Amino acid sequence: MSSKLEKLEKNVATLEITVSAEKLEEGIAKAYIKNVKKFNIPGFRRGKAPRKLIEKYYGEGIFYEDAINEVCPDAYNQAIEEHNLEPVDRPTIDILEIESGKGIVFKAEVTVKPEVELGQYKGIEVEKKEYNVTDEDVDKELETLRNKNARIIDVTDRPVKMGDITTIDFKGFIDEKQFDGGTAENYKLEIGSGQFIPGFEEQLIGATIDNEVDVNVTFPEDYRAEELAGKPALFKVTVKEIKEKELLPLDDEFAKDVSEFDTLEELKEDIKRKKTEEAERIAKNEYENNVIKKVVENAKVDIPEVMIDNQIESMIRDFDYQLRYQGLDLDSYLKYMNISYEEMKESYKETAEDRVKTQLVMEAITKAENIEVTDEELESEIEKTAKQYNQEIEKFKKTLRERDIEYIKEGLQLQKTIDFLVDNSVSK
Repeated sequence: MSSKLEKLEKNVATLEITVSAEKLEEGIAKAYIKNVKKFNIPGFRRGKAPRKLIEKYYGEGIFYEDAINEVCPDAYNQAIEEHNLEPVDRPTIDILEIESGKGIVFKAEVTVKPEVELGQYKGIEVEKKEYNVTDEDVDKELETLRNKNARIIDVTDRPVKMGDITTIDFKGFIDEKQFDGGTAENYKLEIGSGQFIPGFEEQLIGATIDNEVDVNVTFPEDYRAEELAGKPALFKVTVKEIKEKELLPLDDEFAKDVSEFDTLEELKEDIKRKKTEEAERIAKNEYENNVIKKVVENAKVDIPEVMIDNQIESMIRDFDYQLRYQGLDLDSYLKYMNISYEEMKESYKETAEDRVKTQLVMEAITKAENIEVTDEELESEIEKTAKQYNQEIEKFKKTLRERDIEYIKEGLQLQKTIDFLVDNSVSK
């Protein structure tokens, strides 16, 4: 096999690749073995006809297509390696010449990973924010714990008030006509939760059990169902049940009930410690992201459209997976949001482009600074991952495939590159 790089412009490489007559012959021989049973030649049992006779009956090129599929992929891969190219898409193949005894000449055109022109990435100035945990933050967390551990009790001697958990039936009308999706029975609604259209929940305050209430609202202009957006509506609502939360007093007994601590003071200290650690993580991640953002902004790269399209498809697949985990699917989501697949793709484009550029720039810095992962670092990370999954280290290692190890290694290499950028940045 021989190849030559004809041109490389606008991230598209054009290769002319020659496959020897011997390799073509090997491909034809494999194609014959694969297809011989398909031919019915007079005087021969099916699958027993000699190759030359089949070629005489059907033409010399009868096995060429399968032979091309046998030999050209390997030839293409060798050419890519020889010219140090990094394809980001499938190639377009054009057969220029093919003849038994002479070989194959074909042209391959493929989009390749673009060159990155790095700007300043050392000495980047970034503001370093600090998030201090206050007593008010601790109190809010305690209130969350109180609500989470509250007793839910039935209420029968008063009307609805803010914070109540109600069970309601309702029917929605526009221009005195009931509309689709505006009716429900035994619907659980916490007053003040913001689940419903603005103004709906507040109008239930003062309502009593089994008495119908008229609730007048206007659908927001940007409401997901276009046929309802901006329109005034009347809901006839009946409150069937009222429940309220009975909060536990904040004392040492409360601390014992909701945590492993014996006193409320110990619980407060633990909350403050955890929130401080969380705040430090947030500040660290924010700083790292801002450093990366500036470094990426300083770089120049002409991103092939196919890389952005591939990233969009990957993001949509991830989103579809999340939907299915929740018992939904992408088609239902698109219908519910009243958007097309193409509109959804377009909404992802800017984020996808940013992700691709960030990845390319980080890879370029890793290469420029010769940032490598040592065997010891990789081993340590694998052991750490095993512990996270509560698995024995040796058993965990046996489950890892080569691509799993490569994925772990790439993650480590990226983090080392981020650490390098942060270490060489200037906080202000």
